[in-house]
Amino acid sequence: MYKIVEKVSLNPTVTMMQIEAPLVAAKAEPGQFIILRVDADGERIPLTVAGYDREKGTVKIIFQIVGATTEKLNHKNVGDYLQDFVGPLGVATHLDGLKKVCIVGGGVGCAIALPIAQKLHELGAHVTSIIGFRTKDLLILEDEFRACSDELIVMTDDGSYSREGNVTVPLKELFEKGETFDEVITIGPLIMMKFVVLACQPTGIPCTVSMNPIMIDGTGMCGGCRLTLNQDGKKVTKFACVDGPDFNGYEVDFDEAMSRGTMYVAFERHAYEEACNLFKEVK
Repeated sequence: MYKIVEKVSLNPTVTMMQIEAPLVAAKAEPGQFIILRVDADGERIPLTVAGYDREKGTVKIIFQIVGATTEKLNHKNVGDYLQDFVGPLGVATHLDGLKKVCIVGGGVGCAIALPIAQKLHELGAHVTSIIGFRTKDLLILEDEFRACSDELIVMTDDGSYSREGNVTVPLKELFEKGETFDEVITIGPLIMMKFVVLACQPTGIPCTVSMNPIMIDGTGMCGGCRLTLNQDGKKVTKFACVDGPDFNGYEVDFDEAMSRGTMYVAFERHAYEEACNLFKEVK
């Protein structure tokens, strides 16, 4: 069992928790993830490691309340326990040798991007961060990004905070000014990452994307997280849980990934409504 030692609401739909998991904290690196179960009857869900404290033996997770399991997880409080907390899983983000990097995060994907930006800052790299949200009310982690970024650009789709527009607007502006990077790392909704990759393509700058498809076991056995990559004119199947979650953005078949991501929307919505009704009955 894994104890919740801290819980903070970052906005109306996003929550941060610190989980007591010393074995995971001892090995975790930016870009990796864990799989948890809220209780013995719960489903397994993957969540990216949003931070860790090796001395305290804690791992930070940040999640958006979008389905039945995240709804149940959000009803847990400090002092409560999680049934399972397995990890770290996946391949850590490759950061060695990078001197100048642009981090592009969207929505709750910023929780994944932040530890990467922090690690790059610790390694002495020049970090430009672009983070985007639909509206000011959904903004998270601005202060944390500012602390580890040489330049921070905040975007909101509706212009309710900072600059209006999506994250590709300032990215293209930087390219037009002749700005170059060793790498662009983008994490967020699939459609956002697709257009970040398209914005990078004319420059030839390497662009890494973090994929978070449907995932069950986290070992590559279920095949639920498979992705299609286009490598040298050939279609290659990879699994996000063991080969990723980071991939060369120029190779990812985003259209297929987006199509697969909608397969269980109706089922997930039904499960979420059942969970909400259950908590209402308990109250």
